[in-house]
Amino acid sequence: MTQHRGILNVHRSIHLREYAAEHEWLTVVQLPTYAPDLNPVEGIWSLLRRAATANVVFADRDHLVRTVRSGMRRIQRSPHLIDGCLAGTGLSIAPTPTTTTQRKGQ
Repeated sequence: MTQHRGILNVHRSIHLREYAAEHEWLTVVQLPTYAPDLNPVEGIWSLLRRAATANVVFADRDHLVRTVRSGMRRIQRSPHLIDGCLAGTGLSIAPTPTTTTQRKGQ
């Protein structure tokens, strides 16, 4: 039996390459099919598994949901944890430059 894993190659098409070449603001980067080390959400799940959900036998679905929500709130209140998840990927949150428009007469 042969296994076939469908991979959508739209991102490698000639049309996308041409489009990217015409728009200097667009950068296309080919990433591996599965790359948890490039995904900051994997770090968040890891924090939840090591703290909120570690060694817990959940009584029911509601218990699981309450525990995960509580763990997510703890992470949200600790920006350094989120920063650490981003740093592990090499990503950062940079503020988007904004432009201000002056009104007539100012």
